[in-house]
Amino acid sequence: MMLRNAAFGLALAAGFGTAPATAQVDEILNVSYDIARELYAAINPAFLDQYEGGDLTINQSHAGSSKQARGILQGLQADLVTFNQVLDIQILADNGFVAEDWQDQFPNNASPYYSLPAFMVREGNPKGIESWDDLVAEDVSVIFPNPKTSGNARYTYLAAWAYALAENEGDEEAAQAFVDKLLENVEVFDTGGRGATTTFTERGIGDVLVTFEAEVLNIVDQTPGYEAVVPSQSLLAEFPVAVVERVAEQRGSAGIARDYLEFLYSAPGQEILASFNNRVHDEAVVEANADRFPEVELFTVEDVFGSWQEAQDTHFASGGILDQMLRD
Repeated sequence: MMLRNAAFGLALAAGFGTAPATAQVDEILNVSYDIARELYAAINPAFLDQYEGGDLTINQSHAGSSKQARGILQGLQADLVTFNQVLDIQILADNGFVAEDWQDQFPNNASPYYSLPAFMVREGNPKGIESWDDLVAEDVSVIFPNPKTSGNARYTYLAAWAYALAENEGDEEAAQAFVDKLLENVEVFDTGGRGATTTFTERGIGDVLVTFEAEVLNIVDQTPGYEAVVPSQSLLAEFPVAVVERVAEQRGSAGIARDYLEFLYSAPGQEILASFNNRVHDEAVVEANADRFPEVELFTVEDVFGSWQEAQDTHFASGGILDQMLRD
């Protein structure tokens, strides 16, 4: 199977114009979220085909988004980050690693592409899973990673909460009971999205995997025996990016890092992102891929929870609602 649960670094060399001051830089590190290995392995050579600054090696690091952010705070020398959650870049900004206005430095709140939590089931969909309600049935075993360590999982948690609020006229107690039941149905809490995928596909555990739509569709495209179920309601999952200026300016790689992230917004970059089943913003690429993505009512964190920081403080901080439910 193409998808593998192994961390690896990709080294590719070739020659995108950068300022002479950064021409001596011969390698950069993209620190990214867990399930983006193959995506950036495809992005890198396309970027390097346009790069004119000399030989360049692009190294990749992949793990749960929050774990990666902690790693940078502890010394991991990232030139840039391509994460799957705003909070994991904001903590870098709060600690001086990333510019305070990082969301204004690139279009679409510094999110070149987006996705949403979706479901993957086994062939024939034996449990008849179609909506979030089906995930809390007594006989359904659910797989998704731990929201304490995975941005992927926090989207799932918040999507389920938002769905339950919508179904129960804003009743917070009903939403908590719904998500509590969903957590009870989770058989394995892996630390990241790729670990959860491996648990479902290679270990054969669970009736349904909840992960980003892009991950679901990539697997279904490549591997027989699985089906994608995209619920009619879900949560907007943005994939924010930033230059890690504290590291990049010291290394002289800030220009290259910015060029790399800008490439994600270019037509070739958007086409590669869409080819990995991510939803993008370039109008021509959106139109060319319209048949691939069903219409979904997307809640946003800001509309339902106020902001990512409010969601963090209420649900995911130490002693928050998530901790309370996991202890019960």
